[in-house]
Amino acid sequence: MHASPVHELQNVRRITDELFQLVRADSFYERPVPERHRIVFYLGHMEAFDWNLLARYALDLPAFHPSFDRLFAFGIDPAAGDLPDDQPSDWPGIAEVEAYNRCTRKELDNILAEAPVPLIEAAIEHRLMHAETLAYIFHQLPYERKAAPEDAAMLAPCVTKPRMLEIPPGDAELGVCSGAGFGWDNEYQAHRVPVPAFSVGKYKVTNAEYLQFVRAGGPLPFFWSQHGNAWFYRGMFSETPLPLDCPVYVTHQQAEEYAGWRGMALPTEAQFHRAAAGSLPSSNTDFRYWDPIPVAADDRPDLGGKPAQMIGNGWEWTSTVFGPFPGFQAFPFYSNYSEPFFDGQHFVLKGGSPRTAARLLRPSFRNWFRPAYPYIYATFRLVQS
Repeated sequence: MHASPVHELQNVRRITDELFQLVRADSFYERPVPERHRIVFYLGHMEAFDWNLLARYALDLPAFHPSFDRLFAFGIDPAAGDLPDDQPSDWPGIAEVEAYNRCTRKELDNILAEAPVPLIEAAIEHRLMHAETLAYIFHQLPYERKAAPEDAAMLAPCVTKPRMLEIPPGDAELGVCSGAGFGWDNEYQAHRVPVPAFSVGKYKVTNAEYLQFVRAGGPLPFFWSQHGNAWFYRGMFSETPLPLDCPVYVTHQQAEEYAGWRGMALPTEAQFHRAAAGSLPSSNTDFRYWDPIPVAADDRPDLGGKPAQMIGNGWEWTSTVFGPFPGFQAFPFYSNYSEPFFDGQHFVLKGGSPRTAARLLRPSFRNWFRPAYPYIYATFRLVQS
């Protein structure tokens, strides 16, 4: 039996609470990712979002700390050259933020049963998305500023034989139908797109494959480092020898350059849907591991000729610029969720990463980032028409 939305929201708080326990007490005013807020912002943001949405917007309750409601309301996504310049002293103390959080939760728990279910579901998914955001932000903290949990191991290597699979022509089903459960505004409306036949990589591009590109002069992935002649992967809690059979994490620009070097392309969003139809989630989703696992780790005889790990083990870049589907309407309760990013400067990612919650693995879910943004757990595979 599924938990009610009220209980689910209360349960997912545990996920983000545990993430903050990874951060050393003296590191909450760090800014591990220059394009994002300091960590202290995120400590207050999820509670402020829940309060602003469920208490202020939905039920029109009076504010008890309006300055914090505003301070922690919105994240940032600055263009290159427009980085934030706030100082640690511009932010309140941790004890003040934690007191705000406790009061917010107490007040919300008293009125959650009165809030509209779709808005509670929006709060749940917003928090789960930030659980992934926090993971990639904390990934950039120096190792001495965070505490590794006991379950931070990686899987043993697997044998990988890259090959292309044929996808016949047909319609791609994009978007979510009204009444089919919660979806964000950019997921509507459900529609079909005809897709000609193409071939697609069975696996995501691996570190081993991308290393050939680097040796030929290609750009170095952000998550790699080199010591002498040896290559390493900068994992969440330690640096390890480069796992050659794991997917490479790259920017959209790097993925496009590699695809061009191979004489191929990135899939469109519609091609991804055609290739992923009927796929099951990878074993590396829903917070199971911190880092990628081998691209062939989920191979099973019953997969047949289907591409592997279309869902999980790393978001997959597409060549599709993030934009609205026909009939798009912004949600009135979160009007700036999607529309500000229909700017031609963000690309769609599909699938999911090791830190993507199961709830967000639905086929219609769309992620998006700027093409040079290097911090996310983003992989890719190749297509050929």
